[in-house]
Amino acid sequence: MFFLADSYNRKHTYLRISVTDRCNLRCIYCIPSQGIEVKQRDEILSFNEIERVTKIFASMGVNKIRITGGEPLVRKDLPKLIQRLSAIPGIQTLGMTTNGVLLKSFAQELKQVGVTNLNVSLDSLCASRFALISGRQHFNDVIDGIYASLGVGFQPLKLNVVVMGGVNDDELLDFVEFVKDKPINARFIEYMPFKFNQWNQAKFVSFQQMVKIISERFELQLFNSRNENLVSKDYWIDGFIGTISFITSLSDHFCGTCNRIRLTADGSIKSCLFHQAEVNLRSVLRCRESDEAIEEMIRSAVQQKQLKHPVSKELVNMENRSMIQIGG
Repeated sequence: MFFLADSYNRKHTYLRISVTDRCNLRCIYCIPSQGIEVKQRDEILSFNEIERVTKIFASMGVNKIRITGGEPLVRKDLPKLIQRLSAIPGIQTLGMTTNGVLLKSFAQELKQVGVTNLNVSLDSLCASRFALISGRQHFNDVIDGIYASLGVGFQPLKLNVVVMGGVNDDELLDFVEFVKDKPINARFIEYMPFKFNQWNQAKFVSFQQMVKIISERFELQLFNSRNENLVSKDYWIDGFIGTISFITSLSDHFCGTCNRIRLTADGSIKSCLFHQAEVNLRSVLRCRESDEAIEEMIRSAVQQKQLKHPVSKELVNMENRSMIQIGG
C-alpha cells in the first residue's frame, strides 16, 4: 500500500468528512455570533461524489472515516450514504460525531448500516446551561440519544465536552461521576480559538488545570500517554466502568503525529483544522476528471500541511472558516 504522506513523512490514514454545514444547535464555540451563510444544495457534495472521493482516499491508504457536520443527521438519507461508505474496500473504521439531538431515532439504524463508533457532543449536564451554550432547548433529546445509543451497542460511547472557563468548567467532576457506572469515555476538550467564536485566554482551561481539579477527588490512572496517531490522553479510575480522556490541542498539541485530513461539505480538502489553504475537488468531480487527477490534487493538499498549527494568540485573529463550516 502506498501511503498518503506529507512533507514531514506523516502518513494520513484518517479522513473526516463533513456532510453538511447546517445544524440544529447554535453552540457558542462553533458558530460565529453573526451566524454563517449556509451553502446551497448544489454547492454541497452529493452522495455519489462523496463515495467516489472516499474510494480514492481508500486506494491511497485511508482506512478510517469519521462523518461530521454541522450536524450530520440533518442531512437527508444519511444512513444510505453511511452504508455505501462502509462497504468500500479498505475502510476498517467508520465513526460519526453528532450533537445527539436526533440520535434517539437513528441509533439503531446507524448501528445496522455500519457505524462502528460514535461520539456525542454534550457540554453540560444542566438543562439550563446546555441551552445557554447551545442556544436551544434540546438537553433531554441528547440524553435520550445517549441512552438509546448505549442500548443498541455503541459501547464505549465517547462524550465530547468542550471545557470553557467560567462557563462549564465547574462541571468536570459531575461528568466524571456521570461515567462511573456507564460504558462512556468522557473526553474533555480544550477550548480552541477561532475568529468570532468568543474565545479568550480567560476562558481557556488547560489539560493540566483539568487534571488538577479532578485529581483532588479521584485518583487518575494513566493508561495511554498518547501513542502514535492517538490524539487523547486516557485515564481510568478504580471501580469505574467509564473512562476519561483529555484532548490537549493547545497546551500539548499532537501535530507531530497527526494523521488526519478533512473534506468539507462543499468539497474542499483541508490538511489541518487551523490551516487556511484549501484545495476544492467539487469542480473537477463535476467535470468528470480522472481519478488520477483527483489523486494528484489530494497529494498537493497534503503536501501543504504545516509542521504544526500557530499559537493561540495567532489563531484567534486568523482568517479561517468557522468550525461548523470546516467540520467538527
